Amino acid sequence: MNLFFPEVCYACSNLLTDNEKEICISCRHELPVTNYHFNNDSTIKNSFSGRVKLELATSLFHFEKKGIVQQLIHNLKYKKQENIGATLGKWLGTELSKIEQYKNIDIVIPIPLHKQKLKKRGYNQVALFGKEIAKALNADYVDNVLIKVTNTKTQVFKNRISRWTRNNEVFAIENVSKINNKHILLVDDIITTGATIEACVNMLNNVQNIQISIATMAIA
Repeated sequence: MNLFFPEVCYACSNLLTDNEKEICISCRHELPVTNYHFNNDSTIKNSFSGRVKLELATSLFHFEKKGIVQQLIHNLKYKKQENIGATLGKWLGTELSKIEQYKNIDIVIPIPLHKQKLKKRGYNQVALFGKEIAKALNADYVDNVLIKVTNTKTQVFKNRISRWTRNNEVFAIENVSKINNKHILLVDDIITTGATIEACVNMLNNVQNIQISIATMAIA
């Protein structure tokens, strides 16, 4: 099988050796991990201060333009390499499962795609990421509570200011009974301005007596 369908690194596309899986050793060593959750670093949480209240907040990687993380996320979102999400979810989930604070997570919820974008892409790029984290934390994965109402264009080619000023994403919530009195972990691929997460948290805060934390693949 490997002769006809060789396994290649998700990041650099080089052939994997027998002892490598999904991401080659060279790329793994170059990935800019944040270690925010291990170091109890509040950088992300502080960036949302005065906007929304978060219990916990972390990202697996720092996002660098034209770097390995950008390549991974690009392949995940636009090259149909959905398993990248599962790989990163296992990675972060394993790390979070070792931290006492994250053991209180009840539910993992992905940032949703609009139904038209979901139909076009075929999958939500953070679905497998969230499912693997939920599995590691013994939490429920729920994707029918937070719903995206507006269908916004991709923000890949917008600069930071443009993304901030033009963000008009609207979300809604359904099946509220599933999240009553729960600690929710909201998961996404990348934090840029944080406007999307802010909009989601504000919507979820309409439900009484919940706690909200966030975890993403990367932060810019």
